[in-house]
Amino acid sequence: MPFNLFRKKKPEEEAPAAPQQPEQEQPQSESVAPLQEPEPVPEQVQTAVAEQQVEPTKEESMEPESPSKTYLKAMPLRELNDLENVKNEVTNGNIIILKVTPLAQRSIEDVKTAVNDLYQFAENTGGDIARLGEERIVICPKTVRIWREKTPKPAANEPLPTAA
Repeated sequence: MPFNLFRKKKPEEEAPAAPQQPEQEQPQSESVAPLQEPEPVPEQVQTAVAEQQVEPTKEESMEPESPSKTYLKAMPLRELNDLENVKNEVTNGNIIILKVTPLAQRSIEDVKTAVNDLYQFAENTGGDIARLGEERIVICPKTVRIWREKTPKPAANEPLPTAA
């Protein structure tokens, strides 16, 4: 019989219940004292605890707060003016996947200019940038790194391995 998580137990499968014994009242001994309420904490102790709150150090308070959420956004690059919007998004902590095909259909020189500009921006802000295929670029803020697979370079004298 397969296991069924929601199967109800049959009466014969249930464990026999322990015989019910009537509860007998036990006489209370006079030596046991009833529970007492705890004494209230004096006001002096309460104020001393409140004064011990830890203030953040200068180093902690000087760091800019990181955004609470990081978003992955995809957007097209239609013209060079779109670069400011991309830079603002990366500065705000978002990851941008930028499709450069719309701009490439107009001018390859503009694509080169845009990529060089974004590369300099990523380098200056401590972020990361990489190509995704032929028509996309990913730009990350300084809190995110792009993993790149290291491929070993073949030795000059060794032939390349084949599938056959």
